[in-house]
Amino acid sequence: MEIQHNYPLQPLQTFGLKVMARSFASFDSPESLQALLQTIPATDEKMILGGGSNLLFTKDYNGWILHNKVPGIKKIREDDDDVYVEAGAGENWHELVQYCIQQGWAGLENLSLIPGCVGASPMQNIGAYGVELKDIFHSLEAYHIASGKLDHFDAAACRFGYRESIFKQELKGQYVICRVTFRLRKNPVFHISYGAIQEELEKMGVTTLSIAAISDAVIRIRRSKLPDPREIGNAGSFFKNPEIETSQFEDLKSLYSQLPGYVTIAGKTKVPAGWLIEQCGWKGYRKKDAGVHAKQALVLVNYGEATGKEIFNLSTEIMESVQEKFGIGLEREVNIV
Repeated sequence: MEIQHNYPLQPLQTFGLKVMARSFASFDSPESLQALLQTIPATDEKMILGGGSNLLFTKDYNGWILHNKVPGIKKIREDDDDVYVEAGAGENWHELVQYCIQQGWAGLENLSLIPGCVGASPMQNIGAYGVELKDIFHSLEAYHIASGKLDHFDAAACRFGYRESIFKQELKGQYVICRVTFRLRKNPVFHISYGAIQEELEKMGVTTLSIAAISDAVIRIRRSKLPDPREIGNAGSFFKNPEIETSQFEDLKSLYSQLPGYVTIAGKTKVPAGWLIEQCGWKGYRKKDAGVHAKQALVLVNYGEATGKEIFNLSTEIMESVQEKFGIGLEREVNIV
């Protein structure tokens, strides 16, 4: 294993922030992770890094960054209806989606072009365009740091919620996800009612639905709204869409007739955070090199030289203004370090 010190993290996180790690090493298996952990003092601070697509570093990291590079994509079994596909946590998420589409395995197409690696997908129950990770999740294998054992989690054990899992709550920092198994369909069930997918398919001239066409539509929509991290530093959606009491939504709707909302469970309505932020005048805002994207108010960006602290402070100002105008508390989706 190669251990490096004073390691630049700018290429390893999509915000592109100029931050350093005191120590850095990578691993490509549970065994190499175990060997690595045995060399690190137990009292040293440690963090697992995947694709760096959901992180905001507000300062240099005074500890160990352990880069998860567990590889591999393989079909492990199938039955009449489903195919079970295992992927290493270090695999690029979008490349996994495209590989499965090429094989004709359905279920991931609505999740095209989400940045990051496979290991983060169950941790935050990624979702887009009417589909969440939990809908196609089967199980995962995770390394328990304290015991050195590999434990298996099914969907129930992961306790998935909206952009949540047990790995962000009770078990935060206790496990390292190494491999994830997905249950994909041989006969696709198309999800095109959410967002602008149907409209985009019509623009594309698609008359016969396919998982490839849906993926292409999602990619086109995302590219039209979201900045490419290779060009403008960002972590995608910075805030979660808040769920509020339906009675509160109805009161707000009487004041703001254009307020969109989606009923989730009885008594709860989800409101788009981007709409709330835009109504507070933040869309396109820029202070130095920290800003709010001009096409999507849900995305905070680094135009080049912003610090993580500047972006964090901007997010705080946005949260305070939404609370003041609408009485709705926003929650950051991005992990703050």
